[in-house]
Amino acid sequence: MAQQADMVILNGKVLTMDDDVPRAEAVAIADGLILAVGNTSDIRALAGPGTQVVDAGGATVLPGFIDSHVHLFQGSASLEFMSLEGVQGRAALERAVHSYAANNPNEPLILGMGTNYGILDGAEPTRHDLDAILSDRPLALLAPDIHTVWANTMALDRAGILHGAKVAEGSTIVMGDDGLATGLLLETGAFGPVIKLSKTGGRDMLGYVTGNDPEPPATEAERAMDRALITRGLNHAASKGVTTMHNMDGNFYQLELLTEIDAAGDLAARMQVPFHLKNFDPLDRLEEAAEMRRKYTGDRVWSGAVKMFMDGVIDARTALMIRGYPDAPDVTGDAVFEPEHFNEACRRIDALGLQICVHAIGDLAVRRTLDGYQFAREANGARDSRHRIEHIEVITPEDIPRISALGAVASMQPLHSALGGHFPPIPQGTILHDDQYPYAFAWQRIRDSGAPLTFSTDWPVVPVDVMPSIQAAVAPINPGAPWDVRPQSLMDTLASYTRANAWVEFSEGRKGQLIAGQLGDVVVMDRDIEAMDPSTLGTAKPVLTVCGGRVTYSA
Repeated sequence: MAQQADMVILNGKVLTMDDDVPRAEAVAIADGLILAVGNTSDIRALAGPGTQVVDAGGATVLPGFIDSHVHLFQGSASLEFMSLEGVQGRAALERAVHSYAANNPNEPLILGMGTNYGILDGAEPTRHDLDAILSDRPLALLAPDIHTVWANTMALDRAGILHGAKVAEGSTIVMGDDGLATGLLLETGAFGPVIKLSKTGGRDMLGYVTGNDPEPPATEAERAMDRALITRGLNHAASKGVTTMHNMDGNFYQLELLTEIDAAGDLAARMQVPFHLKNFDPLDRLEEAAEMRRKYTGDRVWSGAVKMFMDGVIDARTALMIRGYPDAPDVTGDAVFEPEHFNEACRRIDALGLQICVHAIGDLAVRRTLDGYQFAREANGARDSRHRIEHIEVITPEDIPRISALGAVASMQPLHSALGGHFPPIPQGTILHDDQYPYAFAWQRIRDSGAPLTFSTDWPVVPVDVMPSIQAAVAPINPGAPWDVRPQSLMDTLASYTRANAWVEFSEGRKGQLIAGQLGDVVVMDRDIEAMDPSTLGTAKPVLTVCGGRVTYSA
């Protein structure tokens, strides 16, 4: 007799992400795995008295979404801090800050998340601007890209950086003519001391700012608070159909917390956490990365990768460019690693058999990342490394074919692009030269080159909601020349959020498809997304998320 299913999902438009059998009507799950995929009558026959029966009602059923670039701890914390998404203008900012401050009288740092560049009617705030809004409590505003902070005088003073301080290469405390910090803090080495003032003690940012564990170690009360915070974030991601996430900052502390959450039965999504190598770290620290891989090897919490930063972001003009910015010709961005240092780091990481993930936004950052991967390949020999380049917001045409030639992977975020509608357009003559626009956020050009292409959100830079990102890729805004807009197909985009993201974590054949024997990670949508106007895809929502056969979200 056929095995009885624990759950059957019937009457769906099932997209299996399996090229051999791309469509079906129903899915059965047993013992945490996909038991069968087929038509509704055959799958219904696998149901018994104790089987949970789900009627999809003609809506799309997919493998659980894999968000391959997030910052889980920060994203979770962003649900707790002051949200400034959509806030624009001095009056609106003042209202938001005063309301939050009044409702949170004991908050040690008023921390605003998702602060737009140019929030003050096109200008960026100085400490004096923020003092005029709130002077008697520490106040800091974090940009959506998590690379820039604006702080008031009290926050700068309490962080010990009002008079400046020595910071890591690639970070800057911008100083004024009066010898005091202006309030503009570029990159983690500059704003880390301010973030430490927050109610989390900056523990949510440690994997990003330093890659170290809390020092002194977190108390049990702090650990309990952090577990609760991360659990909320995991549940929030599950409500968006996400069943796996790849963290892009890391330390042992996060792995410990996730393991404890999993042991309590509260892990709503599978998590990969890398070792984060900073430019000021001795390369011998890579032994810690190897230890992470040895210690964390499960299919729910695991490591096996190293994250590095090559540059900053285009809005702050810290992304590393081959040419100066049009509105700042003498500025080419900031190199976080110098080439020789980076190349040697790549060689050592690759020799350990670990995967490399590098934040590279500017065209020179992308080129130097590819150079590092080439250096490692030539030194150690070619292997199936699947080394990743994160973001690739600008690339030169000659570097596009190098991605596939080096066996590397393009890891991109459609909603980061101004074409996605989440961020404002890039005015001509500011950040990009006219001949760079066709190679900015060049998803289809990269896909056409044969390079593997994965998609993600980079939560909390943008929401962890997958569907707006899918809409951004399939139905981007077309502002006309000098952009050369090339939309993605829906099926290619869905593959880049499921099957391709399973492959990039070396889990092909185990997840990312609805095939018997693979992990029971499934999302049921609220409608047939193939029947939707592509420009409305962002409105589709999950009604059921299943991870390993366990319901992690139900509308």
